[in-house]
Amino acid sequence: MAVKIDKKIKGYSVITADGKGKEAAAKAPVVAAAPDAAAESNIVHMHERIERPDVLVGSTYKIKSPLVEHAFYVTINDIVLNAGTEHELRRPFEIFINSKSMEHFQWIVALTRIMSAVFRKGGDVTFIVDEMKAVFDPKGGYFKAGGVYMPSLVAELGSIVEDHMKSIGLLHDPEMSAHQRALIAEKRKQFEDRSKKNGDAVAAAPAKREEDVEVTGEGTSFPPSASMCHKCSTKALVILDGCQTCLNCGYSKCG
Repeated sequence: MAVKIDKKIKGYSVITADGKGKEAAAKAPVVAAAPDAAAESNIVHMHERIERPDVLVGSTYKIKSPLVEHAFYVTINDIVLNAGTEHELRRPFEIFINSKSMEHFQWIVALTRIMSAVFRKGGDVTFIVDEMKAVFDPKGGYFKAGGVYMPSLVAELGSIVEDHMKSIGLLHDPEMSAHQRALIAEKRKQFEDRSKKNGDAVAAAPAKREEDVEVTGEGTSFPPSASMCHKCSTKALVILDGCQTCLNCGYSKCG
């Protein structure tokens, strides 16, 4: 069969049997990938247009601060996205704070509404933790149970939000390397050995004293004379070999 060419030839290629096979193979993956693209489009991500379900999963935390007379109860409710699938996610949706004290009612209502709006906006909402933990009370902070310093009531609220985000997998603690753990254990042993050698009754006595500070979760106690570490905000900073050393995180002022 003759084919008449009435246009200028700009290029050409020879199609063989192998060439047709390669062309068909190249088109095949595109067809196979289509279902995956459709499945990806069905994944629900957090955004402000998601309506509130009738039932939400939540947790309530208690704040007992020396700055206020009555305790604060913080409730954080989460929404579960893509439930029952491999893409299931649990994200904070709203927050409520309740207390007998009406002294801070105005700013508490404003704070909870703003935080709930940020949660519902979607995206990376973890920044709110750092912003709240950086709030300092001009009258001074306090030490909570475990020897951790809280610069303000708002900062402790931020710490609770951080713990909640960790519990639902939104935040993760940086894992301490084996070298860091070994270094901290070595520093602690050096301090205890020095205390025993000097006849320090606090470290030498096997019984725990009331003024010892316990680290929540591990039952570790630090000397009552320890000062606050500016890196981990824990009363675990002692003088070791003429240098300030933290027995909790391993920080040393001498490097």
